[in-house]
Order: sequence, then structure tokens, then C-alpha cells
Amino acid sequence: MLQIEDTLVSLDIIEEFFLCDVVLCRGKCCVDGDSGAPVEKKEVSVLKEILPKVWDDLSSEAQKVINRQGPVYIDVSGETVTSIVNGKDCVFTYYDENRICKCAIEKAYKEGRIDFVKPVSCWLYPIRVKRYLNFTAVNYHQWNICKSARTLGKERKVKLYQFLREPLIHKFGEEWYKQLDFAAKEFLKK
Repeated sequence: MLQIEDTLVSLDIIEEFFLCDVVLCRGKCCVDGDSGAPVEKKEVSVLKEILPKVWDDLSSEAQKVINRQGPVYIDVSGETVTSIVNGKDCVFTYYDENRICKCAIEKAYKEGRIDFVKPVSCWLYPIRVKRYLNFTAVNYHQWNICKSARTLGKERKVKLYQFLREPLIHKFGEEWYKQLDFAAKEFLKK
């Protein structure tokens, strides 16, 4: 573990290679799982606010779920998560012409319709962040569906923390990331 400010960072984040290969994985991280994507408290109102701007990109099934229960719900572990369709797809997903699952929120962001990229838990994935009383844990959630991302990262020599530079800075700040980068480079020299 590395300690940076009040965070404890798993060494996997600096040791493991990772570069999303959505063509091979087909966006399964937005589909598979036990519940929706974790949503921070401050993000709930943002999701409700941007809903009209992404509405037309959502499936009719997703629209029905949102009309019935809203864009988020509390899962069995008590965590606020995005609503899901038929026990799998996040309500904010859509499928492109190649049947690759993508994020309608991110699409709207890239098209300049909104200024919110997507929930930070999605943006940071496969890093998971959990706040405890005295520290925040920053861990790597290694999932079999991301095997192609690990392979591509290794081929291109991109470490997980490098791939997720932008969302890590968004979550923890530029100075925090500089400390992580320095610690990673020093650790990896060994």
C-alpha cells in the first residue's frame, strides 16, 4: 500500500497494466454486476438535472425504469447506485451500431450537451474508492471481463494509474496525482 494524503492506494494500481479495449469487451462493465454503478450523494441531483439531455439516447426499457423508480436506487448493501434494466444494463447505457455498450452520459458530454462526464465510479473503473473513518481506500477491482484491457495495457506499456490519470485528478486533485506518479515511479524502479 502507498499512503498519499489521507488515501491508502493499492500497489496493484501502479503495478498492473491496463488500457480499455471496448471493441473486445463490448462495454460489459456497464452491463454485468450485482447492481448499478455507485453514485456519490452530490451526483444524484446532477443525474436528475441532466436526464432531459440524455433521455432520447436511452432505451425505452431504461426510460420506463427511470419513470418508475428514478435514475438511482439503494441496493442491498445500502449503497446509492444507478438504476438497472432487467437486472443488468445501467439505465444510462445505449448500444452503438456495432452492439457495443456505451454511456449515454459520456456521449452527451463529448457532444457538448452537458458538462458532467459520468459518475466518478464509472469514470474511475476498475478502480474502486471507499471512504472509511480515517482514510480512503483506493483499490483495483480485477474482473475477468477486463482481461483484454490488461493485455492491451501490457502491449502498450500503460499502467492502470496512467490510464486513469484524468478521473484520478478529478477525484483527488492534481497535487495528489503528482504524488502518486512520483511514488509509482520510485516504487517501480526497485
